[in-house]
Amino acid sequence: MTIHQRLSGGETPDLSRRGFLAIAGGAGVGLMIGLKAAPAAAEAVAGPVAFNSFVKVAPDGAITVVVKHLDMGQGPTTGLATLIAEEMDADWSQMRTEFAPADASLYANLAFKAQGTGGSTAMANSWEQYRTAGATARAMLVKAAADTWQVAQGEITVDKGVLTHPSGKRGTYGEFAEAAAKIPAPTGMAQETPYKDPSKFKLIGKEGLHRIDNDTKTDGTAIYTQDVKLPGMLIAVVAHPPKFGAKVKSFDDSETRKVKGVEKVVQIPQGVAVLAKTTWAAISGRDKLKVEWDDSAAETRGSDELLKMAKDAVSKPGVATATNRGDAEGALKGAAKVIEAEFTFPYLAHAPMEPLNCVVELKPDGARLIYGAQFQSIDQPTVAAITGLKPEQVKIETVWAGGSFGRRAVPTADYVAEAVTIAKAIDGSNPVKLVWTREDDTKGGYYRPFYAHKVTAAIGADGMPVAWLHRIAGQSIFAGTALEAMAVKDGVDDSSVEGASNLAYAVPNLKVELTTLKVGVPVLWWRSVGHTHTAHVVESMIDELAFAAGKDPVEYRLALLKDKPRHTAVLKLAAEKAGWGEKLGKGRGRGVAVHESFNSVVAQVVDVTIKPDGGIKVDRVVAAVDCGTVINPDVVRAQVEGGVGFGLGAALRNAITLDGGVVQQANFDTYKPLRITDMPHVEVHTAPSTEKPTGIGEPGVPPLAPALANAIFAATGKRVRDLPLGEQKFTSV
Repeated sequence: MTIHQRLSGGETPDLSRRGFLAIAGGAGVGLMIGLKAAPAAAEAVAGPVAFNSFVKVAPDGAITVVVKHLDMGQGPTTGLATLIAEEMDADWSQMRTEFAPADASLYANLAFKAQGTGGSTAMANSWEQYRTAGATARAMLVKAAADTWQVAQGEITVDKGVLTHPSGKRGTYGEFAEAAAKIPAPTGMAQETPYKDPSKFKLIGKEGLHRIDNDTKTDGTAIYTQDVKLPGMLIAVVAHPPKFGAKVKSFDDSETRKVKGVEKVVQIPQGVAVLAKTTWAAISGRDKLKVEWDDSAAETRGSDELLKMAKDAVSKPGVATATNRGDAEGALKGAAKVIEAEFTFPYLAHAPMEPLNCVVELKPDGARLIYGAQFQSIDQPTVAAITGLKPEQVKIETVWAGGSFGRRAVPTADYVAEAVTIAKAIDGSNPVKLVWTREDDTKGGYYRPFYAHKVTAAIGADGMPVAWLHRIAGQSIFAGTALEAMAVKDGVDDSSVEGASNLAYAVPNLKVELTTLKVGVPVLWWRSVGHTHTAHVVESMIDELAFAAGKDPVEYRLALLKDKPRHTAVLKLAAEKAGWGEKLGKGRGRGVAVHESFNSVVAQVVDVTIKPDGGIKVDRVVAAVDCGTVINPDVVRAQVEGGVGFGLGAALRNAITLDGGVVQQANFDTYKPLRITDMPHVEVHTAPSTEKPTGIGEPGVPPLAPALANAIFAATGKRVRDLPLGEQKFTSV
């Protein structure tokens, strides 16, 4: 394996190996590097020196970390910079970041061998890659200082980016950057030494380290797509069909062209694009368009029809079997008690604060795109196919994004393709910034799929589960996409059944079936993907079994999780911190849920109060998390707190509904986000761990809804099986 392959993603790294290639001629410093080394410099270096694909050092000592993951607010810029700074013994004030260009040979996500951000993998897949990059740069700088001072490398110490020697010699990284750049790339394995001992960490896992993007986001200098302005650029908005699958039959743009600032109107496969000098002119011009739509191939069913189809599907055996352990049907027949329950879930929009947008500059010899790029390995070849360019001629410049929750990573590259198609339709005469309004975003599809579940479970004479038959029906996220062959096996889209097919609880007879429904509404992963619905069903059902068995919900779970130490640890931690077992007054309830997703385990305890009008007030959420080694405690807390808010909004009132195929929601007045007055007090506790980091962006979402539902049952005796709660009223018991 070459140095380039080790961290560039050219070959899957052995991430369990802890060691490094030695810098040639090094004394007592060993490094295994897996990144593209910087070439030896033959002359003076005026600007920053690139030591490898991920680290640059400027003459003034500033260290720039090349971030391969999109930062949508979840914090990978801070996390990755922390890894580099820790291994380089740099001062946090020295650290800078920039987003990586589109180049999967260097910047692939090692979790899925493509350049992209998702699946809560940013820190997990980068843990050793970025630490290696930092340690490599440090070793080169130490060697440069040793060569300059004519001392042994092992005699040099580094603290906060300053190199010192017992003789009194001192120097900064910036001073030695040029000399270090002349050091030949490492050539072979000399010895193996570990990364910095965790006991010596000064940044990783430490409190008080502010996010690296705090200042620029506070003073407004952070660049988002909406901030980008190119000479001659036109703003484009698109009139999309009201029904998914419809096409333009004809249109009249005579009134549109009268709007001041409107420059062009073009028909594209996605609808009719209006291009103008300003966003307001483009929107105003679109409002004047008269479009006749061809609905012959459109989806025209409403939500009631779709949910009925799903409920009918789970009333009979599934088309495909995801899991079949033991004999669930047989065990149900002789069980002491059988409990059956059905659950339904609606479409959900991602609704990030920043709607979709993309800047395209199209020229005969290449394309330049500027946007919050989340899936470069899909977007780049898609653009190439549309334009006739080679993928390497498509340059993607990633900027900050105001949320995504999965929406910017699309197997069809939908909004990126739309922007490029518009630029091509005007022959690249002007740079184009495509802007989706909030209404475009809400009505634009690519929702979390709707689902129906039916679980038939049984307990034995001892109250413990003996059988679990679980049927699921809904749309496949991956079917019909370029990723289908990877994600759909034997008729089972794993994203439809994850969290159920790999049930954590010790149930001897388990069968999970899936029926995939064909619907013309585009769907997509949504923060925590399949776990958004499977966790609710599983954790609600386990609570029902505990109640039927007359057992405490926490103790019941612990008994079924004896072989799951991580689940057990966080469940006990959450229960302890929440004061589980305390007597609550009338009208109050406490519920619990624990769930594993993205290799992390989260337990949550929710406290609710039934208001005088029968509404629900969520008072407190106590969360316990095992996400491996914590890189930045504040970022972990923020992600879990955000996950709680995200999950709570969906549980309380979020739903995308269709009437005759037309989406009924448009802006935040009809697709209502969680308000600050709805947000409960949230406590986040992390379980100690020395394991590698696991996901944290999504795992805080799945346990919230079932813990809430179980708390409502504790307060009212009423089970919540259909989400969202909507305007339901409850009576306390």
